Amino acid sequence: MPDPRHILFVTLSNIGDAVMTTPVLAALRARYPQARFDIVADARSAALFEHFDALDEIILKNKNARWRDKLAFVRQLRRKRYDLIVDLRTDGLGWLLRARRRLHKVKHHPPERHSVVRHFMAIEPLLGHIQPPPAELWIAPAAHVRVAAWLQGLPGKRWLALGPGANWEGKIWPAAHFAELAQHCAGQFDAVIFLGSAADSARVADIVRTLSLPCLDLTGKSGLLEAAAVLQRATAFVGNDSGLGHLASAVGTPTLTVFGPGEPLRYHPWGTRARWLIAPGNDLARLDVAKVAEQLNDLLNTP
Repeated sequence: MPDPRHILFVTLSNIGDAVMTTPVLAALRARYPQARFDIVADARSAALFEHFDALDEIILKNKNARWRDKLAFVRQLRRKRYDLIVDLRTDGLGWLLRARRRLHKVKHHPPERHSVVRHFMAIEPLLGHIQPPPAELWIAPAAHVRVAAWLQGLPGKRWLALGPGANWEGKIWPAAHFAELAQHCAGQFDAVIFLGSAADSARVADIVRTLSLPCLDLTGKSGLLEAAAVLQRATAFVGNDSGLGHLASAVGTPTLTVFGPGEPLRYHPWGTRARWLIAPGNDLARLDVAKVAEQLNDLLNTP
């Protein structure tokens, strides 16, 4: 089969899950530099792919859509014939579309295998068995300009980014622990930047009241690519098991994720400068601040 020129790439919905599919997309781009891509994505994470340099079109998929809308979605995709479909969602969509070749995520795998490796196995028939590359983000220059304006008032350049929120309470390290960590590390940083959704604003306000370091609260104020651009400028990121840790690692920032419930071996941020800690008994209230500070210090001092 000749090299594919038109590829449909089906990614995942949640922010962190979508970031963990980008090594596959980047590898396909490198292997087929002349190819153009359509990407099926969810509205929650589609912005991550808007500036992918070989993009033709993003098609939004709503997994909770009515049957009539789902049929219209399939009809829309069937208007094109693809040389290759790479489906990392594996809900059967690829088999309903017109394509010369289809590849899907491997379903049966050891439980400790990381999701990036699992995704990458889907394209082994094309690339062979190779180490997946780092996650990658495509950030528009305009996002960097906006972020530079937000950060221009912060002192120094040693900035600690914190993500104290998550999508459910069991994944959240207590706000008081984040505050204690920031105070403990005050000599290593010039300022603290908070990132997250608007739902995290009250938690961040509680933390800010206790800190002596200058702070910038960006919760609820940045889109995904702006958050990534902020994280790219940060000295380090510490956060809960959420999409922010995956964004931080994808832009090469030293990243420390604290895990309570969850599967860190499968879902920790993918990157050479990403680390994680697991709370005793999977209870984040029992994760000691000194242990997190020690791990952060070691991360910062490791090339």
